[in-house]
Amino acid sequence: GTGMFLPDIVMTNHDIEKLCDTKDEWIRKRTGIKERRFAEEGIGSAELGTKAAAMALEEAGIAAEDLDAIICATVTPDQIAPANSHIMQANLGAVNAAGFDINAACSGFVFALSTANAYISSGMFKNILIVGTETTSRILNWDYRDTAVLFADGAGAVVVTADTEGSGVLTSHIGSDGTGGDILNMPQGGWKYRLTPKLLEENPMVIGMNGPALFKRAVRMFCEEIRLTLETCNITADDIDLFVPHQANARISDAVRERVGLPEEKVFMNIDHTGNTVAASIPMALHEAKAAGLIKEGNLILIAAFGAGLTWASALIRW
Repeated sequence: GTGMFLPDIVMTNHDIEKLCDTKDEWIRKRTGIKERRFAEEGIGSAELGTKAAAMALEEAGIAAEDLDAIICATVTPDQIAPANSHIMQANLGAVNAAGFDINAACSGFVFALSTANAYISSGMFKNILIVGTETTSRILNWDYRDTAVLFADGAGAVVVTADTEGSGVLTSHIGSDGTGGDILNMPQGGWKYRLTPKLLEENPMVIGMNGPALFKRAVRMFCEEIRLTLETCNITADDIDLFVPHQANARISDAVRERVGLPEEKVFMNIDHTGNTVAASIPMALHEAKAAGLIKEGNLILIAAFGAGLTWASALIRW
């Protein structure tokens, strides 16, 4: 089962023009984004995630109390502790589920899926809820348009269960390189230093990004992960029914598609109306692709992501 939830506030590129030095044409050309959603003040990522999770559980036909685990991928949790997974456990009434959060930025959902698959394969758990949820509108720097135009809020969820009929995750790969951590980061928000008004004034809790460096690394690692995944399963790009990339930037996805050799009709993109929702982007895209009839039983679905950390991840799924 899959589910998603988008908050109510629609922010078009013209709305963004009023907040920072940018233009609709510039945003569309460089990112492919036309609009994105922002959550209202007081609504956190756990609430968004709960709504997406409820939809996924209903579609899967699984009661919340039958869940063995909840894994939440996010970089914008409601608070340090308890974790988003624990808040959602209480909201859903998943009384038998263990919960923990994963912070692997835009790769977080694929990291969570790989983790869930390992738990299920080991026999430790049978039913796992994975939620990617973000409120990245809260950490935008309106003085820096490269990031201000990109990020948005939303949540996506999937329920994965033990299966013996050949469907599920056929392979997954995850990786990281901490030496590239300064390419995309948010250095504030941790506890290396005591939080003071002076510290927040000098170093606000906002996203920092080296766009050109990130683009080069993202395209290269996307392609390497995809090739590794295809080689592991002894298939080619022609065997893929649909590629669902992290919705980071349309230019990155186009560059990856061309290098890997996938036709445009085999790549699902929804960034035009969602923006970059970090860990929520892939589960939201999977839900929309399935709802549009682009994912059918037996299809081979390739997912891949690249994000802060630096992190990267890919998985091949038999739907």
